[in-house]
Amino acid sequence: MSDVNAAIENEIKSQDVVVFMKGTPQMPQCGFSGQVVQILNYLGVPFKGVNVLADQSIREGIKAYSNWPTIPQIYVKGEFVGGCDITREMFQSGELQTFLAEKGVPVKTAAA
Repeated sequence: MSDVNAAIENEIKSQDVVVFMKGTPQMPQCGFSGQVVQILNYLGVPFKGVNVLADQSIREGIKAYSNWPTIPQIYVKGEFVGGCDITREMFQSGELQTFLAEKGVPVKTAAA
């Protein structure tokens, strides 16, 4: 395993929810990363953001690692969930909240 893959695996294992994104959770550097941050914050999900802009090897390595061409990428308990579109669709259908709860990740219940 390459050093980049080892670093990626360490990040993924470091917290229940990890988002490989452009920028930081406090200051996303692209709209797609910003949408994912908004969704997770809305649900009250604690997560770690990994800024791929800070490390080109991670930026390219995560795409190969997941076999997914775009950023952001969301991992829950080590499992690749998808990118912005998938996360947004899962959120809108309620599937994301159910998935997170099933994985043991605390989620705020939204007011009806």
